[in-house]
Amino acid sequence: MAIDLLKMKKILIRNDKKYYWNEGDLHTESGVIKEEDLKKAVKTVKAHSGKELFVAPALFIDKIEKIKRDPQAMMEKDIAVILTYTSIDKDSIVLEAGTGSGKLTSFLARNVKKVYSYEKNNDNINLARKNLEFLNINNVEIKNKDIYEGIDEEELDLIVLDLPMPWKAAKYCYDSLKQGAFLVSYLPSITQVVEFMDEIRRYDFLVIKTVELIEREWIVEGQRTRPKSSLQHTAFLTFVRKL
Repeated sequence: MAIDLLKMKKILIRNDKKYYWNEGDLHTESGVIKEEDLKKAVKTVKAHSGKELFVAPALFIDKIEKIKRDPQAMMEKDIAVILTYTSIDKDSIVLEAGTGSGKLTSFLARNVKKVYSYEKNNDNINLARKNLEFLNINNVEIKNKDIYEGIDEEELDLIVLDLPMPWKAAKYCYDSLKQGAFLVSYLPSITQVVEFMDEIRRYDFLVIKTVELIEREWIVEGQRTRPKSSLQHTAFLTFVRKL
């Protein structure tokens, strides 16, 4: 059954399976659940097979799992560190370059007043706009613009560069940031970090840190425990501040 993600209302969970419902009957591995039962369900609902599923409202993190994204989309663990270390809040104005599918854009937008997002690829722009609409986010302005050629905005509280050559935008970032504000780069290789740092040191940026975040999920079943996944590298995050 096709699901209209723009109207998604609830999630249903049984064991390790999660289903998303917005309207109509829902077909699951546990059986069919009627629309009238889903509308009334608050905590649990039964399929026609008699199997019971837990019901909950579809929250932001549930919806994020359903957006269309590119393979290089930033991981939640990396996004969380950006939100934590840069001190942005509901009054912040931020800019990101490299919109992609809009995943980072969405997390930023939920925490700040305004997000400007620069992206050159029209397919990415269209995808990001659809994802933002689905997530009901309306404080983002996506621009078809190359940040290597300059930045329109001034007095920004944060700039995040998810680009292969962020050093080419270093001067523009310095000119557009508030005093004391953060610039963050997201790069897959340490050689890129080195080149970024070489350029950053030409300006009055205070280098805070470069970090690599490793996350490994574990399965806990009674006394039996084991890693669910191996330790994997995603990218290096470099944090600097304008001084």
